[in-house]
Amino acid sequence: MTLLYHEIAHRIHQSIETGVYLPGERLPGVRLLSQQFGVSISTIVQAQRQLENEGSLQARPRSGYYICEQPWNKPALPSASSPPQRPMPVSGQELSLHLARVVNQEDFIQLGAAVPHTSFLPMRALQRSLNKVVRLYDNRAANYAFPPGLPSLQQQIARRMLASGDRLQPEAILITNGGHEALTLALRTVAEAGDIIAIESPTFYGLLQVIDSLGMKALEIPTDPQTGLSLPALELALEQWPIKACVLIPNFHNPLGCLLSDAHKAALVKLSHRYQVTLIEDDIYADLAYNGERPRSLHSFDQHQRVIYCSSFSKTIAQGLRLGWMLLPPEHLERATYFKYVTNLAAPTLSQLAVADYLEHGGHERYLRQIQTHYAQQVSLFARTLHKHLPEGTRISQPKGGFVLWVELPTGMDTLALTHRMIEHKVSIAPGVLFSASSKYTNCIRINCAQPWSAAVEKALISLGHECLRLSP
Repeated sequence: MTLLYHEIAHRIHQSIETGVYLPGERLPGVRLLSQQFGVSISTIVQAQRQLENEGSLQARPRSGYYICEQPWNKPALPSASSPPQRPMPVSGQELSLHLARVVNQEDFIQLGAAVPHTSFLPMRALQRSLNKVVRLYDNRAANYAFPPGLPSLQQQIARRMLASGDRLQPEAILITNGGHEALTLALRTVAEAGDIIAIESPTFYGLLQVIDSLGMKALEIPTDPQTGLSLPALELALEQWPIKACVLIPNFHNPLGCLLSDAHKAALVKLSHRYQVTLIEDDIYADLAYNGERPRSLHSFDQHQRVIYCSSFSKTIAQGLRLGWMLLPPEHLERATYFKYVTNLAAPTLSQLAVADYLEHGGHERYLRQIQTHYAQQVSLFARTLHKHLPEGTRISQPKGGFVLWVELPTGMDTLALTHRMIEHKVSIAPGVLFSASSKYTNCIRINCAQPWSAAVEKALISLGHECLRLSP
């Protein structure tokens, strides 16, 4: 009996290490486990107690055993960036279109684009809202909802933004076709072709595409994987160059995962006022904090109308809805609304009706509490697996929210070549050159962890390690 329960404990521990059971999840009940392993209930109980003593399981009264976060030696953080300190046109973004096309190929393991798998999204609740609004508002759903958007959705967004420290009138919200359009409208509103836009480095490659398409120049500002955008470097740039706007992701940055402190945010807003430069805030990941506490927005610190706020439902409800929104100072709202109207008339009416109903009745807060824990587990599992299989000296980010990892491979690694090698394995990754206007980060990749863990995903990460060894200089 003693040897048997040791063996069962070992097998359960192996299941934890390989991701069958994730940190924070409840271990199946003793009856189910006894059937699964073909042993008595008392043997399972003894095995659970051994795993509890070893720190693998935690007992919760009247609830059962839960998987503990397993201690491990985390790799070093990626290096703080040091991009060229001069404005330049954006280049080398053609690969991003190929990455987008790969997303539509169902036989690929999607680790490249930061797109959550549908199993991570509240699709059933959203479906109920879609069915409801089609049934109740068929005529209204078929018509345009001209800018600024449907009042019912504006109201729900205004209520949600109270959690980030923002108190605003619903009619001040401009609904857009996703966060991408919000960023585009923001830049069109405050800048013109040839103007200089300060950005974090690395940054979300979609922003680089927008800057490129508008004929503007990007000025990359050094960014730390823990503390975020360097304020001294930004101030130096503001003294040297006629910067029209600074675009940044202060909450759970893509791709670094860093979170600006409140003090950092307040200082950044003060700096923007001193130099009369507009801050464009991309706050798309703020609802995905692992600790469940939504961080404050930059906009909530703004007392001088210097911040344009942009966000989207693509990471927390569904990317295919194509719904985002903006908050603009009064002097910019009318101009942005006009640009929105002449670009595509309106945001999707059916999507607006459905999301407004879902936010009011669909249990969104409950969903967020669950998905925040799930993403924390996923990111931890992916980081552990990458650390195990990637070359020695690899650095991996430690985000506090969101679902992406920034991986810095040893110097000399060509991750563009690695990307093409992985495509042969039907695995997509995002090479670091996409995240820089100056084609930096050639030894870095971004990994999307919002994919259900499976043997195929684990195999993909193992293959990534093998290909790194083949490409090692």
